[in-house]
Amino acid sequence: MTASATRAATLLLTIAAAVSLPVISHAADAATPKDVSYQSGSETVHGLLYSPAAAGKHPAVIVIHEWWGLNDWVKEQASELAKHGYVVLAVDLYRGKVADDPDTAHQLSRGLPQDRGIRDLKAAASYLRSNKLVGSSPIGAIGWCMGGGYALSFAVADPNLKAVVANYGPPPTDQTSLAEIKAAILGNYGGQDKGISPESVQSFAADMKKLGKSVDVKIYPDAGHAFENPNNKAGYRAEDAADAKSRYLRFFARELGGKP
Repeated sequence: MTASATRAATLLLTIAAAVSLPVISHAADAATPKDVSYQSGSETVHGLLYSPAAAGKHPAVIVIHEWWGLNDWVKEQASELAKHGYVVLAVDLYRGKVADDPDTAHQLSRGLPQDRGIRDLKAAASYLRSNKLVGSSPIGAIGWCMGGGYALSFAVADPNLKAVVANYGPPPTDQTSLAEIKAAILGNYGGQDKGISPESVQSFAADMKKLGKSVDVKIYPDAGHAFENPNNKAGYRAEDAADAKSRYLRFFARELGGKP
């Protein structure tokens, strides 16, 4: 793991620990996914696969959960993306475990080795490329909080990703890592986030642009961490969340070819 990745992982834990989200179920709103398994190194791992209604091949998106795990809210985001024309694979980095309190979430996130998480994400991309619904179609990734940080680290690790969205995930700072990124990057961040400063986000964007990379970040001045999740009763900002979602749907439509 690079020094930049280690710093990012530590920062993720600090940020997430400051945001307590009660887990509210809206599972009935989501389309029925298919449980799929695939190899990650010597392990067999599982994820939830959501498919568009239309026949034929489609672009794909890998959805990366917050530090809570693959809970109902993340499943809803995956289901909604499928309705926009993507084959969506929601990964389960915690191997079936889901937290409903910050202490458990902290333990699960601390117990996830960064290299194993990236290995799982690369395995998810390989699975999608072998799936007849995707094949050679472009693949992107999106994550929130811990998942946002992993999405950016994934962009460093997999040069074949086409588009990556980081929702308040700490960006890498190491120039060597940034140089490895081939995907277009979109980021949504809160100006009041206590763990990820606007200055660090702006510095990341500036460094990416100097390297000739495609990057688009937006900082919502009055938003804090996890502002897109309505389970975050104290910090949810409906208007900003709607704008952030609109931004990433347009971004994926442009870069991957789905519907905005």
